[in-house]
Amino acid sequence: MLLSYHYPLSEVVPYINWSYFFHAWGFPARFASIAYIHGCDSCRATWLASFAEADRSRAAEAMQLLKEAQRFLRVNSQDFQSHFRFMLCACHAENDDIVLEPDGTTQGTAPMRLSFLRQQQPPYLCLADFISPVADKVGLFVASVDAGFERLPDNGDDYQHLLAQTLADRLAEATVEKAHEHVRRHDWGYAIMEHLSMPELFAEKFQGIRPAVGYPSLPDQSLNFDLDRILDFAAIGVSLTESGAMQPHASVSGLMLAHPKATYFSVGPIGEDQLADYARRRGRPADWLRPFLAGNL
Repeated sequence: MLLSYHYPLSEVVPYINWSYFFHAWGFPARFASIAYIHGCDSCRATWLASFAEADRSRAAEAMQLLKEAQRFLRVNSQDFQSHFRFMLCACHAENDDIVLEPDGTTQGTAPMRLSFLRQQQPPYLCLADFISPVADKVGLFVASVDAGFERLPDNGDDYQHLLAQTLADRLAEATVEKAHEHVRRHDWGYAIMEHLSMPELFAEKFQGIRPAVGYPSLPDQSLNFDLDRILDFAAIGVSLTESGAMQPHASVSGLMLAHPKATYFSVGPIGEDQLADYARRRGRPADWLRPFLAGNL
């Protein structure tokens, strides 16, 4: 089952996790709470007064940044969309691999194997641990925001351009948040009765995980080449560089796992023996993979 969704940005904005937006601008998490209070002058003044006097100047900066970000979204969001491409695959686990069963939508008829790395320290986790060795399902996804959004504006305003880039990153993640909710409740349907508030979504109170390529449990960016062969990133305007980086920059790809005990973890350091084993399973030379795993070797 290969699906594509295209969202007006106005539908995605409510799913923005503003904590990460403020983090990108160097604000501690406590200042992000401005995004979740009522927007009237009285509520904003009360919020500002809740900070110690030494922090109020910084809090006022956060308030102004949010105001400018929201204005930027109001002015520009109607001209752009975000996009989500998803496949729900029948699969099973074989040691540290997930074997995808052919369903007629991927190239060829042979099963495709996605290989992963295992922690070399307790609790020795691997993403394949959360897939049944008999029969299971896994979701594969890629999401992006129209490339033109992160290039705004065209007047050479560096501040507004940085605002566009940081908002584009958040909108890509918000697209995945919105789409994952739909997948859980409808396309996959393993959480039909789920009804979570935005704070609960941001706190990941839902069942399952969605590890993204390049993140600690899925550090090998070259996996994007495998996902591209399955999902056809170009169908939503995403291309890959030689290093596996996605263009537009405001794009994200990864897996969706439904196991109720699935958890995020960091692969951490790996040895040459594991690199050799991983290269064998990926069907790639170890030296080809080495640059992609430089942070783990």
